[in-house]
Amino acid sequence: MKQKSMLERISQISAFLSKYIGVIIILLSVVAFFKPSGFAWATSYTSWFLGVAMFGMGLTISGKDFQIVFTRPKEVLIGCVAQYTIMPLAAWLLATVMDLPADLALGVILVGCCPGGTASNVITYIAGGDVALSVGMTTVSTLIAPLLTPALVYLLGGAWVEVSFLSMVVSVVKVVLVPVLLGIAIHTLFGEFIQKISGILPLVSVVSIVMIIAGIVANNAEKILSCGALVLLVVVLHNGIGLLLGLGAGKLLGSSYEKETAIAIEVAMQNSGLAVSLAAANFAANPLATLPGAIFSVWHNISGSIFASLRRRHITGMQPVGGEEAEG
Repeated sequence: MKQKSMLERISQISAFLSKYIGVIIILLSVVAFFKPSGFAWATSYTSWFLGVAMFGMGLTISGKDFQIVFTRPKEVLIGCVAQYTIMPLAAWLLATVMDLPADLALGVILVGCCPGGTASNVITYIAGGDVALSVGMTTVSTLIAPLLTPALVYLLGGAWVEVSFLSMVVSVVKVVLVPVLLGIAIHTLFGEFIQKISGILPLVSVVSIVMIIAGIVANNAEKILSCGALVLLVVVLHNGIGLLLGLGAGKLLGSSYEKETAIAIEVAMQNSGLAVSLAAANFAANPLATLPGAIFSVWHNISGSIFASLRRRHITGMQPVGGEEAEG
């Protein structure tokens, strides 16, 4: 009985931290900025932290999530196509139009070419969107990332720096595909046990992502002072374009309110931890390339929460008129 109570308490903490991850990232980033010695070590373990986060994601994926790909192929396809066209092209356009330095341009493009982040599932839930669809899109975009992410970075980022396609494929396979598949395998073999501890699994991803960002901030405090405002502006524009065009894609193709909400959030919320990891592992000569991913991690949780609040308010306003609950 005590064990169950402990799990429940940890699950509540996990849910709280997942909901307010943006605030937590900001608070620890501020601490890391002024006390870098406490977090600078974390950058040496960026790939490990991301691998743990991806493993945690894999543990949450079951056979039902793959069924969504076949029962709702239209929406999953829309989401994935939008994910790998809107965000990469928007990143390239912003880097070109704003004439960003090579390091920052590469960092923005890395963010744009990554799959959807797991935080999108939480934000979709808060917004009253189609959570099952969100999970399905995240799963598919993550599983095809080992090919699409390196290919897009090679095509779009090659104008600024030399990009090794094969090296990036190996990196994504190691820190994304292998941990996710391992998590899925364990879920398949020990599904009943995983279900019991499912409430605490988001905590794994939260801690991992927070440590990645805190480490980047600690090691780039001076650089943030010099170019942080520019990077923040680009990140805000990039994320905003994703939300607006993602929402537009859902509306254009006649998706329901819940589905278009899920698509918009999925498109706009990138796996920026992967962008940071790829920058650190493959572009050591371009240290500022990690900065856009770090700032994106903070901002997309804030903007996603605001967007979710606005969408939820709209649902609440609609319910008395129709007299029915929104479909999940």
